[in-house]
Formats: sequence, structure tokens, C-alpha cells
Amino acid sequence: MTLPLEGRSALVTGASRGIGEACARALGALGARVVLVSRREEALKRLAAELRHGAVVLPSDLAAPTAADQVAHVTRAALGGAPDIVVHAAGSFPMSAVEAVSDAELDTALALNVAAPLRLTRAFLPAMRDRASGHIVTIGSVADRSVFPSNAAYAASKHAVRAVHETLRAETRGSGIRATIVSPAATDTELWDPHEPDASPHLPSRHEMLKAADIAEAVAWAVTRPPHVDVEELRLARS
Repeated sequence: MTLPLEGRSALVTGASRGIGEACARALGALGARVVLVSRREEALKRLAAELRHGAVVLPSDLAAPTAADQVAHVTRAALGGAPDIVVHAAGSFPMSAVEAVSDAELDTALALNVAAPLRLTRAFLPAMRDRASGHIVTIGSVADRSVFPSNAAYAASKHAVRAVHETLRAETRGSGIRATIVSPAATDTELWDPHEPDASPHLPSRHEMLKAADIAEAVAWAVTRPPHVDVEELRLARS
């Protein structure tokens, strides 16, 4: 039986844990050859060993200004061109009141949540235009359209990456390139560990959160629609 993504390729950032790992597993299970990008090389190697279709391990810290171009170069060499699917799942999740946001928190949130997706998209877009196909998936957040206390840096970055997504849609309409933003409510991943949500009355408890696999399932659904169907946005909430 032919798998839905057999013969296609996908690049997933943040692939060593959480939503990125779940997306890599889901796309690999559908037949895609997956390029796994993260700082955690050993975790990527373990994941690659579990995936079929010749997964590519590509360790990189996408918060670095030159990292996206390096990732794009290695990916093109490994795949023979731009990937069919790009999933921007790497992210930083700082929580600080406005007056307490550190320079490091702000710089990392903007670099990883906004600049890296834009730079990677910029690197692959010309080839996608030339072949009139490609699907760019951005993992947003409920914070890309709402704001919450102690969320200044994170919400600013997620609002900004939504703006990048919307601009991309406007610039690629009718080109054959598809763009989807998947915006989940709170999702139980390691990013919550420093914030101890179960100990705070102001945060959702982990059992009330979505699971990473829920978001991966939504991504897999979006990228397997027929070519004439463009899923612009998916908002996910816990029922």
C-alpha cells in the first residue's frame, strides 16, 4: 500500500522533543523522508533510528543568525533540492512580567520563534516557486492572537510569526505553494517544565493540556489534503 507522503520529504525543526518530535514521527509514518533539526544531536540520532525512509540528522542551534542558511544548504545537498514540507516547530517559551523580561529571554524568543522560521522559509522559497509546490507549516500558539500575563516576549514573538505566515500567504497565493499555521492551546511538552504549571493557580494543569501528538495529527492532516485544498489555519483547543 502506498503511504500518503511516500516519495516526499519534510524538514522539521525542534525535532528532538515535544511538538517537533511528534510531527517528525507523524510525517515519517506517512512515508516522508524527514530532515530532523535540533540542538540535541543524540536525541535526533535515536529518533532517526526509529524512522524509516532515510531520516537525516541535522544538529543546529537555529537561534544563531547564520544557522538557517547552513541548515538549508545541508538539506538541499541531502535531498537534492528544497523539501516538499517544512514544519517550523522549534521554539522558546519564556514567562516573565514585562519589567522582568531579560535581554536573553527576549533575544532568544525573537531569534528562535520569528527570525529562524523567516530565514528558513526565505532560503527554500525560490526553489518552491520554481517547481510550483511546497507546504510551509508554522506552529503558532493561542498566544499568536491573545495575550496573557507574563507572556510579553513569547506573545510578541508568536504574534510576529503569525504576521510572517500571513505575509507569506499573500505573496504566494496562486503559486502552488501552501502555507498553514497551526495554533494550539497549552500543550504538555518539556517547555512547561521550568514553569511548574501544576503548582500555579494561574496556569493550566498538565492534565488539562493538549498532547504533542494532537498537534502532529493536525499537521499531518493539513499536509495530506489534495493539492487544490489550502488549509490556511487550524486552531486547536482542549475540549
